[in-house]
Amino acid sequence: MSGPGDDTGLAVTGIGLVTPAGSGTAATWQGVCAGRGTATPDPELAGLPVTFSCRVPDFDPRTQVPGPRPWQHDRATQFALAAAHEAVTDAGLDPTTWDGARVAVILGSAAGGIGTYEQQLHKLADTGPRAVSPLTLPAFLPNMAAGQLAIALGARGPVLHTATACASGATALALAALLLSSHTCDIAVAGGADAMITPLCATAFARMGALSRRHDAPAHASRPFDADRDGFVLGEGAGILVLERATDATARRAPVQAHLAGHGISADAHHPVAPDPEGRGLLQATREALRTAGATPTEIDHINAHGTSTPLNDRTEATLVDRQFGATAPSVTSTKGVLGHTMGAAGAIEAALTALTLKHQLVPPTANFHHPDPDAPTLNLVTDHARPQPLRLALSNSLGFGGHTTVLAFRPAG
Repeated sequence: MSGPGDDTGLAVTGIGLVTPAGSGTAATWQGVCAGRGTATPDPELAGLPVTFSCRVPDFDPRTQVPGPRPWQHDRATQFALAAAHEAVTDAGLDPTTWDGARVAVILGSAAGGIGTYEQQLHKLADTGPRAVSPLTLPAFLPNMAAGQLAIALGARGPVLHTATACASGATALALAALLLSSHTCDIAVAGGADAMITPLCATAFARMGALSRRHDAPAHASRPFDADRDGFVLGEGAGILVLERATDATARRAPVQAHLAGHGISADAHHPVAPDPEGRGLLQATREALRTAGATPTEIDHINAHGTSTPLNDRTEATLVDRQFGATAPSVTSTKGVLGHTMGAAGAIEAALTALTLKHQLVPPTANFHHPDPDAPTLNLVTDHARPQPLRLALSNSLGFGGHTTVLAFRPAG
């Protein structure tokens, strides 16, 4: 893994984003730096316990998804295809000329094509078997988004799906790093995509008590680390990164956004849906990310927190940061205040935003933070406005149901 000034390790040469802040990396970066929540009333959730969400605005697969038949894909796969196209273009790569056998695709998702599944199940129940589309299985099986990406890119190396709940996208990037470091591939197109703003998912999360009920002010509902937080807001989208060994990126004079310096994967082994209050899984993953980055805790200048806006997660994460760093705590932000919780895409989207934070030496603010939690340690939380800051090493934390934890460590390019 890379250190400061090294020409070793892994380079992030391309980024593609489709998020509730907009389609494209520039729109998303501008949105998270503005620090305004994107949640709005959602007509598709009318009559359900929670009726607002963070949807990708104005997404038109006919113009934004490459390929002749975008309508045959689930919405999550459409997001992944659009984000991957941007990432590969950003990296200066041409799938028609690369050696596809040396290209890997690793895509994470918490629910696969859950929207297609729900729609087709309704058709079966309401109209009968002949109403069910023959494209149902290719659209909703969890691995198919990665498979469709491979087809679109002509990637014939390892093509894999990761499913670690809301850590899925980050886990995909860690797996990509392992494949590149072992020389199993030369290019990895990796990240996450999810489109879980569906009636079933929204109702199930609401029944668990996980969603905010702030119907009077949806844009202010996602408020990570705030004393008045009452749950997360469902989001959707995709984040795709192109990773290469830094020596290969240098050889082809590729643009480098940042370096993926280290990664750690662990589990809480505590509870199906609640984080370990001691944060043992997150602590273990953080230590492993630093070990593989060849770094010490004193080098960490910034943390892109998982920061879901739920009482348990935010308190656990704040407690662990305080225990590790105390008065010398790095700056902390959670972009879920703007984007909501994009589920399996979150880890990849936040990894991309961490890379951009290092590139611009600018930390986006945590939206909707007004009052510190009196029952949690005080963080060096960036609020109100984006904060310029010299940054040497940044972490991106991702946690998921089942106790899954992935921490990624990034250094700036150069």
